Amino acid sequence: MDLVTAALIAYLIGSVSFAVLVSRAFGLPDPRSYGSGNPGATNVLRTGRRAAATLTFLGDALKGWFAVTVVQQHVFAEPLAVAVAAVAVVVGHVWPLYFRFAGGKGVSTTLGVLAALDGWLAAGAAATWGIIALYFRISSLAGLVAAAFATFFAFFLYGMGRFALEPALAVTVVALLLAWRHVDNIRKLIAGTEGKIGSSSTGSPQG
Repeated sequence: MDLVTAALIAYLIGSVSFAVLVSRAFGLPDPRSYGSGNPGATNVLRTGRRAAATLTFLGDALKGWFAVTVVQQHVFAEPLAVAVAAVAVVVGHVWPLYFRFAGGKGVSTTLGVLAALDGWLAAGAAATWGIIALYFRISSLAGLVAAAFATFFAFFLYGMGRFALEPALAVTVVALLLAWRHVDNIRKLIAGTEGKIGSSSTGSPQG
C-alpha cells in the first residue's frame, strides 16, 4: 500500500504541466499548439519570452524534486518507495492526468528527481547537459547524453556505498523512458536535421 501511495502522490504531482500553466499566465499560446508541440521549457522559449521558459523549467524541475522529497520525508522512506516515486513523477510529466495525457519529455523533471536523490548526481547530470548543449547547441542531444551519464553516476554512487540499488535502477528506467520519448529526435540527429537551441525550427526539444 505504501508503494501505491508513493506512486500515486508522485504521479499526481508530475501531472502538473508548468509549460501550459505558465503560458496561460503570460497570455501565450498553448505550447502544444506550436513549434514541436512539446509542453516544455525549450518550446516555450520559442515565443521569445525567456521569463516564461525559465519559470517552466524551474516548475518542472521543482515538481520532480518535491515529489521524491515528499515520499522520502513524509510517506515511506524505504529505497523502493523512493525509486517508485522517482519514476512515477516523470511518468506523470510525460502522461499528465490533468492535460489529457499530452505531456513533455521529462528532462527538467528528471533533473529535479536527481537533485532529490543526490546533489552530486544532479550536478553531474547538469554539468554533462551544459557541456553538450554549449558545444553542440542541440537540446535533445544534451538531454540524451545527460540521461545516459546520470545512469553511470547513479551506479558509481551505489558502488561507493552512497546510493541504494533501487534508486539507481529507477534512474536507469527514467533514462530509458527519456530515450524512448526522444526517438524522433534521435532520427533527426542521425539525419542531421535536429533543431538547435534558439532556432525557430520545429525540431522537438526538451520538456
